[in-house]
Amino acid sequence: MKASPAQLRWQQLEFGIFIHFGINTFAGKEWSDGTVSPSLFNPVDFDAGSWVRVAKDAGARYLILTAKHHDGFCLWPSSTTDYSVAASPWRGGSGDVVRSVADACADFGLGFGVYLSPWDRNAACYGDPAAYDSFYARQLTELCTGYGPLMELWFDGAGSVGRSYDWDRIMAVVHEHQPDAMVFNMGQPTIRWVGNENGLAADPVQYVVDQTLDSQYTESSSTLTARYLPPECDVSLRRGWFWHPDDEPKSTEHLLAIHHQSVGMGANLLLNLPPDTRGLIPVEDQTRLREWKAELDRRLSGAVEAALEHHDDGSVTMRFPTPVTFNYVELVEDLGSGQRITRHSVTHDGGTHDGGEVATGLTVGNRRLHQVPVTTAIGLRVFLSGPGAVLASARVYTGALDASPPRIPEGYEAPTDAPE
Repeated sequence: MKASPAQLRWQQLEFGIFIHFGINTFAGKEWSDGTVSPSLFNPVDFDAGSWVRVAKDAGARYLILTAKHHDGFCLWPSSTTDYSVAASPWRGGSGDVVRSVADACADFGLGFGVYLSPWDRNAACYGDPAAYDSFYARQLTELCTGYGPLMELWFDGAGSVGRSYDWDRIMAVVHEHQPDAMVFNMGQPTIRWVGNENGLAADPVQYVVDQTLDSQYTESSSTLTARYLPPECDVSLRRGWFWHPDDEPKSTEHLLAIHHQSVGMGANLLLNLPPDTRGLIPVEDQTRLREWKAELDRRLSGAVEAALEHHDDGSVTMRFPTPVTFNYVELVEDLGSGQRITRHSVTHDGGTHDGGEVATGLTVGNRRLHQVPVTTAIGLRVFLSGPGAVLASARVYTGALDASPPRIPEGYEAPTDAPE
């Protein structure tokens, strides 16, 4: 099963930034219940341009904003509700966070997307499915028609397990106004949730699936006809999704391990940066991102591209102009005919499946990154399993031979932010 051109373009973006910002930021909560007063929302130093600049400097290619979280508070002046920025003291009620972020993304050349929670704990009509479907479709229409091209629409399943929405009606809005937008996980998805909030994919990373997990809070899933749905790995820079004064960013090593187990496994990474009550990304978060980006760039430097020769037995020879010493191997699958590689191994040229093995794994996909012991070779042999399996490119990295494999801190797991 093949990907659409839009899906392939999305996969090649690899890394995006998530922004969780809203009434919860000021209430000190992860999930509020829709009763927090809009009078609390007042980010006096709000600067969307600084958010997007931080994202761009970190290497992100797109950004997703929580336009409405489960509490129902809208970051744009929606005509559907008085629970929005228009009822806040911020900018005298005339501000529009969505507009500011959309414009900043356009200025910096980042793709822009929005998160619109189907669950709404403020909307009085939520208990009436037909009335709420109309309400929700109106909100989605405002976002799809008022803020330029959207590259992704994020539909979070939390709170909606067991609740039915009129997805045909909702998706008709998307098809009419934003037909090229990727749709995350619900409705008629074109991309899917990886299944955890730690930002980690597991081998194999399969792009063709027949179900998606609805939420980390239940074991339920949505059954689909088999379709091409590459995964997105969401994780916060801090433990919480929204800013809290006693929280702190993850270590550089932790972030490296997340990158290697998301982008390096062939999935996209969506890293959350929570702005504080000033409306700014905290200095310590910016510092950690710079440290992470510098170390990642160091590790993936000194690239040596291999000349590839595909053989009738399904193996591929990687040939270098001269012997190279490296500790990272990167493989990229040719996805033009769909995902075909089901298993792979890398050996010294002339080796066998059992001899001189450098790295091994299952899927390759958009990008498979292996950190290996320091190795010197003029060529490598890659053994591929899967009908029609083809590599598009392969390279090694020579720039950080002293780098140890990064690790997730022992016992770490993202907190389950259940509702109050």
